[in-house]
Amino acid sequence: MYCAQAAVSYNNGVAGWQSKLFKTLLFDFGNVIVAVDFDRCHAALSEVCPYPPKAIPRRIRATGLVERFEKGEVSPEYFVQEVSQALDMQVSFAQFWEIWSSIFLPDTLLPEDLLERLRRQYRLLLLSNTNTMHFEMVRERYPLLRHFDGYVLSYQVGALKPSPDIYREAIARAGCRPEECFFTDDVAANAEAARQAGMDAVQFENREQLEQELQARGVVW
Repeated sequence: MYCAQAAVSYNNGVAGWQSKLFKTLLFDFGNVIVAVDFDRCHAALSEVCPYPPKAIPRRIRATGLVERFEKGEVSPEYFVQEVSQALDMQVSFAQFWEIWSSIFLPDTLLPEDLLERLRRQYRLLLLSNTNTMHFEMVRERYPLLRHFDGYVLSYQVGALKPSPDIYREAIARAGCRPEECFFTDDVAANAEAARQAGMDAVQFENREQLEQELQARGVVW
């Protein structure tokens, strides 16, 4: 049984506070839990293909495969094959996997003890646009993910943020009403979509800002 603490939130900057109870806290992964740097991946790919780093994003986007991969519509093997062909490179599946996952920086943006303490009071869910290659790697390399009670992942749900479908699935897995959910994401459109789904949500900037947002809502840890 998860315990909800009393919380308050300011109503659109207008005088008057609304009392709220939160039961589930949801977090994006990239640039919330761990910083992401796509330039690292592009630089590494340029070492095994004939194209410079700046040309690589355009060639990958032209395949139209990234979104389909993150919606679970294509297999990792097919994705690697087609991207390798687009970049005129020959690498092993394992080598591609390592390069593709190099976007994640080693250090986390949020400390593990914060998540550990929050979980004592609330249900924690990860809500992320990702793919099977990335997520299998991050589960292995970032042990703080063990503090989450569940993962709502685009490639499993078949929908990407800010699609309403993925928020409906997140609310269902939260096991509570939308207004009892708090979500943070580094992308403003994704936070706004969560609000449209009935959640309380803020755009993530840094640890200090997030802690202030949580404290303002009466979230305790």
